[in-house]
Amino acid sequence: MLFNSFDFVLLVTVSFALYYTPALRRLQVALLIAASFTFYAANSLPLLALLVGSIFINITTSWAVARSSLRAARAWAMVGLAANLAVLGFFKYAGLLYRTVSDIVQAESAGHVLLMIPLPIGISFFTFQGMSLVADTFRMRDTDELRDMVHASAPKHGLHTALFISFFPQLVAGPIVKAHQFMPQIKPKTLADVDWALCYRCLVLGYFLKMVIADNLKDLTFWIAYPHFVTRSSAELVAMLFGYSMQIFADFAGYSLIAIGVAWLFGYRLPQNFNFPYIARSFADFWRRWHISLSTWLRDYLYFPLGGNRRGARRTYFNLFVVMFLGGLWHGAAWSYAVWGTAHGLCLAGERLLRRWVKLPDHLLVRIVQGAAVFTVVTGAWLLFKLPRFEHAVQYVRSIGANGSLPTDVSAVMMITLFSLPIVLYHAASLMEQGRPASALQAAQGPALGVMLFLIATNAGSPGAFIYFQF
Repeated sequence: MLFNSFDFVLLVTVSFALYYTPALRRLQVALLIAASFTFYAANSLPLLALLVGSIFINITTSWAVARSSLRAARAWAMVGLAANLAVLGFFKYAGLLYRTVSDIVQAESAGHVLLMIPLPIGISFFTFQGMSLVADTFRMRDTDELRDMVHASAPKHGLHTALFISFFPQLVAGPIVKAHQFMPQIKPKTLADVDWALCYRCLVLGYFLKMVIADNLKDLTFWIAYPHFVTRSSAELVAMLFGYSMQIFADFAGYSLIAIGVAWLFGYRLPQNFNFPYIARSFADFWRRWHISLSTWLRDYLYFPLGGNRRGARRTYFNLFVVMFLGGLWHGAAWSYAVWGTAHGLCLAGERLLRRWVKLPDHLLVRIVQGAAVFTVVTGAWLLFKLPRFEHAVQYVRSIGANGSLPTDVSAVMMITLFSLPIVLYHAASLMEQGRPASALQAAQGPALGVMLFLIATNAGSPGAFIYFQF
């Protein structure tokens, strides 16, 4: 069920009307769970059972962690984390493991049935949230905050957990919400809890990024797919890669903004997921700005438990490598995603090492070069998202160098530039923000949002699934 579909609008409208009906106020949590299950079932009814199973696992293990002695709680926490990882590993990576093993041993076996396992939509997101609930419950067992995590009533704890994991605005593509952020928000809501101005800004900007920018660019970057790119000129290949970088940002940031806006309609605050990532001047800064909910999840639940940067330089570099390798593999069941994550891990480690040796001056030209270098590497790495087969990505890069003599479709390059321009201006505005009065920026928001609404109505591209739905 796409966010820009009539079915989704109908689901939100009916759920909103029932949610704030005074006679149904005590049923608000149950109504949101029903809406969430409906949303997920519309994408895949048979796999709704998997979502329900994941919820049951996390209800029982988090409840046991909260109610057991320290030793037993640690055991239950390990069971909960292992069960979540087993679900994620089986449904997402069993096929990859079979393909890898069969390629190595050059043998066929009955294991090919693993290739037929469906990939449940949003599994990477809701299993990470389940792991967050189990981990946060264990961390907070002896604190006053535990009551905000685990309700004293087992049935209510079950309902709260079901809502936390299945909450439909962010169920299939985030932002990933940590349990200690979301669970305390579960309480009766009124219309006074809705931040209408924020909802309006998030929804208009989100739909503009998705429907006008990403959906139009997707038809122009389609030719990146193998073997279509082989016959394109070098200029087109560079333009398409640049356009895909703009597209993936507009697509995912658009989804996140829509999710935040819809969640606010029901009185729930989701975390910011993007903060102008393409103005980053270092890879560490990029990951503080891109998919913030994932990078902070990996930091809090993986990087810090591994020791972070507290065990010496070598261990820090190793931790960065492991976190980014697994973060890359989290994105998809293909080794190209692991290569993408590893490349970012090496860049993070490399710039950390470089800072120990070189002190760069804080000069405008230096900042421009740093930003351009980070953006170029990030954009080039996105090729592994569009071309999951590594050899195709290598061939694309080679074609950029070899196809200089081929004729260029100038109109395609111009259209990519046109639809990429709003993203460039969006990031440029953030750089200018500190030098302009807040009142001037706020005054400019109204007309800008009005123009976006007009373009949504008149220049939307053909509807397409969100890129991160596949993860």
